Amino acid sequence: MSSPNPSVFSRRYRAFLFDMDGTLLNSIAAAERVWGIWAARHGLDVEAFLHTIHGARAIDTITRQALPGVDPQVEAQWITEAELHDVEGIVAIPGAVAFLASLPADQWALVTSAPKALAVRRLQAAGIPVPAVLVTAEDVKTGKPDPACYVLGAQRLGVPVQDCLVFEDATVGIQAGEAAGADIMVVTSTHMAPMVTAHACIEEYSALKAERGADGLLSLSPLPVSAFQAVEGV
Repeated sequence: MSSPNPSVFSRRYRAFLFDMDGTLLNSIAAAERVWGIWAARHGLDVEAFLHTIHGARAIDTITRQALPGVDPQVEAQWITEAELHDVEGIVAIPGAVAFLASLPADQWALVTSAPKALAVRRLQAAGIPVPAVLVTAEDVKTGKPDPACYVLGAQRLGVPVQDCLVFEDATVGIQAGEAAGADIMVVTSTHMAPMVTAHACIEEYSALKAERGADGLLSLSPLPVSAFQAVEGV
C-alpha cells in the first residue's frame, strides 16, 4: 500500500465540496436498475452502457448516445421520475454521516449531477442531512467534466474554488475538479476496479478526521494509516 498524496494533508482549505453518488452514498444498484430498463428499451448493450452513466447528468448521458428520434430532455425526465421512485438499497458511504457532522455547515457543499429532487430523495434515503448549499443538474448549462458546477459551489460558499478540496469518485467529476483548480480526494468505496489517479484516495470516511483551525480553515488528518490508500498517477 502506497502513501497518500501528502498535499491534501499539509494544506488547509476554506471549504470542502462533495459529489453525491458514489462519494457520499452508494446508489449504484438503484441507478443501474433504472438505466438498465432505459437502455434495453432503446436497444443498447446494457452491460456496456451502464459503465458510462456514473457521475454525469442524465441529459448529457442520453445526448451522447445520439439516438435517432430521441428527445434527451424528455428521456432525462423519465429517468429522474423512475429514480425518484427507486431508492431501495441506497446507503451512506461508511463514515460519511459522522464526517459531515464534524464540518461547519457553512464550509461544505454538495455538487451533484443529479436533479435537485433526486438529490434530496437520495440523501434522505441514505440518512444524510441536506446541506445548506446544494448545486444540482439544473444549476449549470454544462455538466461534469465541465468545472462550472464546482466553481458555482465555491461561489455559493463565498470562497475561491482553488481554496477548496473536492471529494469525488467518478472520472468526469475528478476532471471537473481538476479543471476548476481544486485539490481532489478520490473516494473508492464503490469502485469495482482500481482507478489510477494522481490524487489521494480513501475507501471510506472513517479514514479521515477534519479539524477547523482558529483561523477558520479546515485541515485533514489520516486515521489510521491502514484505513486509506492512494494510487500514484502515471
